[in-house]
Amino acid sequence: MSFIAGRHHERMLFDRYLKSRKPEFLAVYGRRRIGKTYLIREHFAPHMEFDLTGIHNASRSLQLKNFTQQLTAGSRSRSPLTQPATWFDAFSLLRTHLERLAQRNPGKKQVVFFDELPWLASKKSGFLEALEHFWNTWGSQQPQLLLVVCGSAASWMIDHFIHDRGGLHNRVTQRIRLEPFTLGEAREFLIHNGVKLTDKQIIELYMVMGGVPFYLEQARPGLSSTQIIDEVCYGKDGLLRDEFNQLYASLYEHHERHVSLVRALAASPQGLGRNELLAAAELPTGGRATATLDELLEAGFVTRFEPLLKTKKDTIYRLADEYSLFYLKWIERRRTLGAGTWLKLSSTPGWKAWSGYAFENVCFRHMKQLKHALGISGVESLDASWVYRPVNESDQGAQVDLLIDRRDNVINMCEMKFADAPFVINKSYAAELRTKIDTFRRVTGTRKTVMLTMVSPFGLSPNEYQRELVTNDIQANVLFHV
Repeated sequence: MSFIAGRHHERMLFDRYLKSRKPEFLAVYGRRRIGKTYLIREHFAPHMEFDLTGIHNASRSLQLKNFTQQLTAGSRSRSPLTQPATWFDAFSLLRTHLERLAQRNPGKKQVVFFDELPWLASKKSGFLEALEHFWNTWGSQQPQLLLVVCGSAASWMIDHFIHDRGGLHNRVTQRIRLEPFTLGEAREFLIHNGVKLTDKQIIELYMVMGGVPFYLEQARPGLSSTQIIDEVCYGKDGLLRDEFNQLYASLYEHHERHVSLVRALAASPQGLGRNELLAAAELPTGGRATATLDELLEAGFVTRFEPLLKTKKDTIYRLADEYSLFYLKWIERRRTLGAGTWLKLSSTPGWKAWSGYAFENVCFRHMKQLKHALGISGVESLDASWVYRPVNESDQGAQVDLLIDRRDNVINMCEMKFADAPFVINKSYAAELRTKIDTFRRVTGTRKTVMLTMVSPFGLSPNEYQRELVTNDIQANVLFHV
């Protein structure tokens, strides 16, 4: 088996279903470039008996031609098989092929993999109906069969396999949404590719590329994180120079609505309420807008934080996709691009300020690791946001982007700061923190202990303000915990 970085949970599930003594039906989905196909093919390689990838915007006839060629190769037939006229005929051929293999190797698990399923199952193709018939009348009675379907269009996969009310209702035995690499997985992946960077430089890459394996694969050994970003995002042939234009169009049929929401959130890094978001995106309220937002949430592009002690109308939505956030701020509006662009931009005050928001996003994505560092992995807790808007001119507002509200009567008030050295809490920032904590206690009336938790690459520089205010001083290396 080839090298596979991370993916420990998914591989454990894959092994469980390989050992299963009953037929299994897996639906795997996740965003473009996340490594779904690679993981499935590499892990299941010894058991793969049929593997078909849909062709984008191809006719049914062309898809069936592709099917026939793959089946001919898999069956090692000396002469090409006759192309079936319909998908029902195609699945009949597949059934015959699998039955022959089962006779040769009784009891061996047979993996059948359909990749880019939305392309195969286009409107009026008849693919889904034939797949449904294949599974319900034969596949679901074959204990050796492991059927795996995969697609990047998360909403399509969910509608047709997870929430389907037709013949495939409740047929999927496991659904897996493949997430981006964590920081720890990204480091493992980069090291395997010969890219040796400090933890801080890996975080800088992550703030631009996220944990998308195909993006991280563009990093060349021997370069610093700044040089890698410059090459991949601003170079003439850089992958991420215009990836944004294909990203959402490849996932959603009416992607303009999705992009409008993404742009609105990118313009407000600290997040927006639902009504504020729809207004900023110039989308009408209603079912279609709700569905579009849900699709972005399901795919992991957007995240939400439930408000503390308030109603759901106060829920805060934030753009979670690191690349989209970076592209819309630092690539799209540049009049000139080229080698050296990022070497200049990364030293500007604008990047220093903006990187704080990007680092917050990285921390939000690693809540499991943050809680492990705090020693509260086993404590029931709610991750929440909190905003207080003053009711009069003499009052002061306050916003806390991340609160960990714990069942053991403690609230961690988290502040994330991205810096090149141990972060210094100066007199003015100390006053701001005191006001934030006092306002939170006064407005919420909480009786819980409020612990100020600071997260930064190199921790805090010790001084009187750090000793007075901070309970937990967390260094960013804890976010790499697997």
